[in-house]
Order: sequence, then structure tokens, then C-alpha cells
Amino acid sequence: MSQLNQFPTGWDEERVQSVIRHYERQTEDDAVAEDEAARADPKCSFVAIPVELLPAVRELLANHDANALDADDAGKRSALPGKIASES
Repeated sequence: MSQLNQFPTGWDEERVQSVIRHYERQTEDDAVAEDEAARADPKCSFVAIPVELLPAVRELLANHDANALDADDAGKRSALPGKIASES
């Protein structure tokens, strides 16, 4: 029996470990700067939603992400994991 991939599309063990290393090595000042930069991005918004809606929101985001990946021939994304992958 073959094992199912436990990672989202485009992710593998190496990419996961790269993200883990990034955050384990990140200073508190760097973490604050990263959070502030995300909040300053005019293309992003932060909202509070009821916990019971999280599964539906995650599904919407996954579908949006999948559509964005399909439209992105170069595979380059502005999302944090893409930045981390290119930094390592």
C-alpha cells in the first residue's frame, strides 16, 4: 500500500524543515519586523473569525491558493514560504 503525501501541493520534507529552521533561528526583533511588514502590506488583511468557521475558511484559502498556483507558471509566490524557500 502506498503512503499518501502528508504535505500540501508544492511542499516536501525539505521545505518544511527549511521553514522550521527559519523560525527557530529568528530573533524576537526579526519576528516583530516580519509581523509588522505583513500588517503593512496593502494586499493583505487580518480579521477575527469564529473558531467554528475555521474549517470553511481554510478550505476557501486552500482553493484560492490552488488557483493562484495554477495561474503562476513560474511557481514564484509572494507568500512567506516562497520567500523562505528562496532564502535557504
